[in-house]
Amino acid sequence: MYSARDTAEWVARAAYGRLIAILSARSRDIAAAEDALAEAFAAALRSWNDHGVPTNPEAWLLTAARNVMKNQLRHRGIAEAAIPDLLASQESMAEDGPQFPDERLKLLFACAHPAIDAGIRTPLMLQTILGLDAARIGSAFLVAPTTMGQRLARAKAKIRDSGLRFELPSQHDMPQRLSEVLDAIYAAFGIGWDAAAGIEAGGRGLTEEAIYLGRLLAALMPDEPEVKGLLALMLYCDARRDARRDERGAFISLDRQDARLWKRDLIIEAESLLTAASRHARFGRFQCEAAIQSVHVQRPITGRTNHEALLTLYRMLVQHHPSIGAKTGLSAVLIEAGQEGEALGLLDTIAPDEARTYQPYWVTRGKALHALGAFEQGDQAIETAIGLTQEEPVRIFLGTLISSRAI
Repeated sequence: MYSARDTAEWVARAAYGRLIAILSARSRDIAAAEDALAEAFAAALRSWNDHGVPTNPEAWLLTAARNVMKNQLRHRGIAEAAIPDLLASQESMAEDGPQFPDERLKLLFACAHPAIDAGIRTPLMLQTILGLDAARIGSAFLVAPTTMGQRLARAKAKIRDSGLRFELPSQHDMPQRLSEVLDAIYAAFGIGWDAAAGIEAGGRGLTEEAIYLGRLLAALMPDEPEVKGLLALMLYCDARRDARRDERGAFISLDRQDARLWKRDLIIEAESLLTAASRHARFGRFQCEAAIQSVHVQRPITGRTNHEALLTLYRMLVQHHPSIGAKTGLSAVLIEAGQEGEALGLLDTIAPDEARTYQPYWVTRGKALHALGAFEQGDQAIETAIGLTQEEPVRIFLGTLISSRAI
C-alpha cells in the first residue's frame, strides 16, 4: 500500500496536466487553477495520512481544487448574482475524475494562441500541461529562472484577462499553431530523457507523457506528417532507453550500445510512422530528425553506420532548421567522416552567447580540436562540457575522454 506522500507524488507526475486543463478549461485562469491544485495537494497530504488514500486520488484532488476555486470566487467579492453562473460552469465538468485527455490538447493549442507572445508559448505549455517549474524550463531555454517565472506569470495573466477561448482552433487555424505544440511536446520529452537515468524520479513519466500526447495529436491530425515525424523520433529514442547505461549505471554512447537491448516493437512502429509521413511529400524538421535516428538503428542490420546518409540528412536539417542543435549534430558527423576542419568552422559560426551553456556544442568542439591535434584546447572544451553536465555517469564518461584523449 502506497503512503499518502508517494501517492500524491505519483498523481502529480501522472495527472498534473490533466487536472490543470480541466480546472482552467472554463475559468481560463491558469494561475488560479495552479494555486487551487497546490492547496488540494497540501490538503491531500493531511487528509490521506489521517483517513487513508481514497480509491480515486485524482477525483479527490479535482473536487478539492474545485472547492478551493469556488471559495476564491466568493472571497474576491464577486457580485452574488454572478456567482451561481460561475459555479455552475465548474460543476458542469464530470465529478468522477479527469477522463478527458483531449482537454490537454485544447490547452496546448490555447497556449499557442497568436495573442500570446511567441517566445513564451512553448514554456507556458511545459508548465501548464506538464507541471514543470520555471527553473527547469528556464534551464531548457537558457533563461534565468526568475526571468522565466516573470514571463510565465505575465502570459497567464493575459490569458485570464483577455478570455482566450480554451478550445481546439478551427481546421484552418490548427496547422498555424501546430509547430509550437510539437516543440512543447518534444521539449518535454527531451527534459524527461535527460532526467531518465535515475537522477530525477519523474524523468520516465515525463517521456511517457510526451509520447502519449504525441499519440493523441497523431489521432487528432492524421494528415499532418510532422506529427508522425515527432512521434517516430520519440519512439526511436525511447527504444534505446535500456541500452544507455550498463549494469553499473555507466553511460554508453550510441555507437557502443548493445542493439540487442533496443526495443524492436517501438522501432518497427517508428519506421512505419516515418514511412507514412514521407507519403505526404512535405519536408519537416521532425521527419528529418526521425530519419537520422532511422539511419542509426540500421547499424545492427548493416554492421556499419551510414555516415554518408547522416551527412545528407543533417545538411538538409541545417538548411531548413539552422538551430544550434542541428549545426552541432552536423559537426559531429563531419568529424566522424574525417572532415574535422569543416566541423570546427561550422561550430565557429554559432554565436558565443548561444553556445555558452549548450553542452553538446562543447563536447563536439572538443572532439574537433582533438582530431586536429589541439589537445589542450580540446581538453578545455570538454572540461566546459563537464561543468554543464548534471548527470554523473556522463560527467565520468567525459572525464575519461580527457584523460585518454581517445575521442
